[in-house]
Amino acid sequence: MYNEELIRTLSLLLIITSVATVESRNLTRSAVALCVQAMLICGLILSFAVGNHTLYAWAATAFATKVIITPWLLIHSVRKRESDRELAIIGFGPSVAIAAVLLVAAYGLTHKYVQFLAPTPQSASGVFGTNLAVSMTVFALGLYAILSRRDTIKTVIGLCLLENAIHLSLVSIAPTMRETALIGIATEVVITVALLLYVISAIKEKIGTTDTFQLSELHW
Repeated sequence: MYNEELIRTLSLLLIITSVATVESRNLTRSAVALCVQAMLICGLILSFAVGNHTLYAWAATAFATKVIITPWLLIHSVRKRESDRELAIIGFGPSVAIAAVLLVAAYGLTHKYVQFLAPTPQSASGVFGTNLAVSMTVFALGLYAILSRRDTIKTVIGLCLLENAIHLSLVSIAPTMRETALIGIATEVVITVALLLYVISAIKEKIGTTDTFQLSELHW
């Protein structure tokens, strides 16, 4: 029914784009990597639409919000800064090593205990188990980006990775339910991203930085 080889390939490519998004110290390139990942998410949703035509609407919405609007908002915010270099707590080398450990641990553990985490008939098959393992890996990398970066824009990018992971899990666990598309559309975070970037812009104008280490200057 589904093209499992295509789904597995698109799913595994999400891990590569996640690492590129998190580890790129150039915020514009990080936003572009996130855009590429969004295209892969749209491709995955379309791959499952064979058994649920309502997923076409979700794919269209995801393309508009994830591929076009969100990257544009991020790049527009970056271009308003003096530099598109991000601030990080951890150096590039150690950060890549930590990301690699998270990747292996999250993927391996989720794939091993997929039946416990998602006790559904679909999760027993290879492609669904792979998707759930990938979604947990992307989620872990997104959380790592939020916790290990000093730049508020990179924090927003980490939030987008969390959303992509959740949506991959959703479409993998219940691809044939009509409610899946409705939930997916309803949980798009583009408005949240826009509001966060607006607040970040206001903070930048007020204190001249988006470094979270210096946000202690903000107080009532």
